[in-house]
Amino acid sequence: MLIGMISSRFSGTQRLVAAYFARRCSRSVAFFSGGVSLYAIRRPRRDLRLEDNPALAAGVRSGPVIAVFIWAPEEEGYYCPGRVSRWWIKQSLAHLDSSLKKLGTSLITKRSTDSVSSLLDVVKSTGATQVFFNHLYDPISLVRDNRAKETLSAEGVSMRSFNADLLYEPWEVVDDEGLPFNTFSDFWERCLTMPYDPEAPLLPPKRIISGDSSRCSSDNLVFESESEKGSNALLARAWSPGWSNADKALTTFINGPLIEYSKNRKKADSATTSFLSPRLHFGEVSVRKVFHSIRTKQTLWANEGNKAGEDSVNLFLKSIGLREFSRYMSFYHPYTHERPLLGHLKYFPWLVDEGYFKAWRQGRTGYPLVDAGMRELWATGWLHDRIRVVVSSFSVKVLQFPWTWGMKYFWDTLLDADLESDTLGWQLITGTLPDGCEFLGIDNPQFEGYKFDPNGEYVRRWLPELARLPTEWTHHPWDAPESVLQADGIELGSNYPLPIVEIDAAKERLKEALSQMWQLEAAARAAIENGMEEGHGHSTDEFVPIAFPQAMQMEPEVPVRNNSTMIANRRYEDQIVPSMSSSFFRTEDEESSVDIRNSVIDSRAEVPIISM
Repeated sequence: MLIGMISSRFSGTQRLVAAYFARRCSRSVAFFSGGVSLYAIRRPRRDLRLEDNPALAAGVRSGPVIAVFIWAPEEEGYYCPGRVSRWWIKQSLAHLDSSLKKLGTSLITKRSTDSVSSLLDVVKSTGATQVFFNHLYDPISLVRDNRAKETLSAEGVSMRSFNADLLYEPWEVVDDEGLPFNTFSDFWERCLTMPYDPEAPLLPPKRIISGDSSRCSSDNLVFESESEKGSNALLARAWSPGWSNADKALTTFINGPLIEYSKNRKKADSATTSFLSPRLHFGEVSVRKVFHSIRTKQTLWANEGNKAGEDSVNLFLKSIGLREFSRYMSFYHPYTHERPLLGHLKYFPWLVDEGYFKAWRQGRTGYPLVDAGMRELWATGWLHDRIRVVVSSFSVKVLQFPWTWGMKYFWDTLLDADLESDTLGWQLITGTLPDGCEFLGIDNPQFEGYKFDPNGEYVRRWLPELARLPTEWTHHPWDAPESVLQADGIELGSNYPLPIVEIDAAKERLKEALSQMWQLEAAARAAIENGMEEGHGHSTDEFVPIAFPQAMQMEPEVPVRNNSTMIANRRYEDQIVPSMSSSFFRTEDEESSVDIRNSVIDSRAEVPIISM
């Protein structure tokens, strides 16, 4: 029923894209029932929790339950989970299994290259007659779920799916003509004025009657290699995955940092956010519980006349809205993770320079705020949202790399890597959405540093080579007197690079590139009007994505430019990070733009990742 409803709302282009994704399925969890029910968790299901889990609750009500997790990462193609994501899944699954055992059952784990076939095998070996799962809205999951439903239905097994990832289903939030919204402001206004509230979160089950799984043994799942364990050990010092820990994190945030959320949201060098984005991504806490908990606090503060608290709540709820909108856009525009929604961006002449891209990844661009952010990302899997804006904007506007390159690297390295949220954020930064940023505007990282790291503490934490540099020069060491640099042991171009690109030169190149883009688009439209060719009017037509670089690791070879002149390559060791960072991120307000050529927008207003 769900898949039928979704399919009926797809345009012709969306159906083609969905068919394309049929070859790229994923990992998952399921709950089985009937005589026996199966609760299925196939990654990337976002329901690694007991509380407010509709599929699990339905299975428990039906009778004996078997819970199974199917791990088939190869089915995800380019978007196979990165090292830090796999570490989180490992810890969270262990926590979930421990919780299930306390209630009377356990989690079956399966390693697979075909999750639907493995699901069918589990059904046959356990005798399950029903399968319960929580559905998602990206094209990969939609196609896979439809295939699973057809396969199991042919075997006489029913499947039921539930909403566990959104406040409202995408088809519920439409305009007065029944059409989907294209801008966040309109979408979120409708969500906040819906005639009914999101459903209240469900309590966790008190007990689970376990089905017979004696003929269905678990596979040993390997989530990390030996070489990754050392780096992953650092993550455990900062994070405690697991659904009950997520509940504690939510309570801590509401009773602590939330009240000053609006005041502290731009502080990049301190813990001013909720820590909830990875927990929401992996489904350790439901968005409905977060929403209702925040609204309860909002009511309390409103009754007390606490204006600062209300402002913070509204800003945080907006970040929840951005997360909702990312899934909404993925549902109605399923190709947006690899193609711009606004068609003219397909004519933009992106720079394909793997050497500079390597320098950006390694934190060797010569701009301290950018470099500190990229080093923190590699070391911790985390970035404050202000720093995400800085490094992503630098990537697409200053270095002018394809936005999909940066998004893919974030996917590989972020703990809270989330395809829908990451796609929305990078497209907003690049100006490829109707209410995205003005692409023409470039924010100078030097001045961004003055705003978000005024005392230089963040840069000193992540760039030990600049740790002794006086604050007045922290964000532009190239202007520091030679005597100061010598006293602090800094040799620009040697132990810290000079800027690889001059900002003024980048602005000029960006203007030229945008002019070229509009000329190419105009020529394509003229050709269509003259009947010479077809298919250039939509971003999905004849679109050829730019291939990802062959390797996205941190290599020692980094090209360095001496001011505007390239000098010989130097050999650098991978950076050494001094400590784990305590800085976390949050979502900022966003601005709207209908005509990217004529609007004037503050490009700092958007966030490249939807986060809380």
